[in-house]
Amino acid sequence: MFGNFFNTLGSIILMLYGSFTKPENAKLYWKQFMVECTSIGLGSLPIVAIISIFLGMVMTIQTAYQLVSPLVPKTIIAGVVRDSVILELSPTVISIVLAGVVGSRIASELGNMRVTEQIDALEIMGINTKAYLVLPKIVASVLMVPALIIISISLSLIGGIIAGTLADIVPINIYKQGLINGFEGFTVTVAIVKAVAFSFSISAISCYNGYFVKGGSLEIGKASTKAVVVSCVAILALDYVITALML
Repeated sequence: MFGNFFNTLGSIILMLYGSFTKPENAKLYWKQFMVECTSIGLGSLPIVAIISIFLGMVMTIQTAYQLVSPLVPKTIIAGVVRDSVILELSPTVISIVLAGVVGSRIASELGNMRVTEQIDALEIMGINTKAYLVLPKIVASVLMVPALIIISISLSLIGGIIAGTLADIVPINIYKQGLINGFEGFTVTVAIVKAVAFSFSISAISCYNGYFVKGGSLEIGKASTKAVVVSCVAILALDYVITALML
């Protein structure tokens, strides 16, 4: 078990090491990087927006249900929702969703290129396929996923305002006051650190599973599934480590 783990870890490190090289054609690499940014960022934005709004709405209603005491000011509801969304819900839940959306796409795309020998053809042409195919995906993911997390946090808080108003739980002015009271900017720093770590793990694991796939179409599906499962486990493990170290 541990032998397979360290063997896989070593293969990922070697893949990453091979990808950080001087590009043969910087303009071509930049174009590939922009394609990945568009696919990861804009392609994932609709599902991130929908999930984030409903996360904020549900969290507001559940928090209000639990804090029913008249001795507890209603501003506390907004504060609890704010900290929960920033520290845990948006970074972790959205990253797990992106592991399924982005990770499976990366693994299946590279796996299909490997099976159809497109990667071999690029290598024969003298192109460093690790740098051309892997590096843009990882860099784009590290840039786009934290941006999506920030958008998710904003939309979740807006969703909380909507739920508080529609359900007549918290007036808008009180909710906004609760968002401001006791706010610590360090919580946003923790969220960004989590987002960067999660995005790197998603992209690196997915690239590894797709790049080194062997077999046919059946193995591509298995590699895609494995990439999502391992990415989700890595996200949860990193979530615990970062939370324990920073909070």
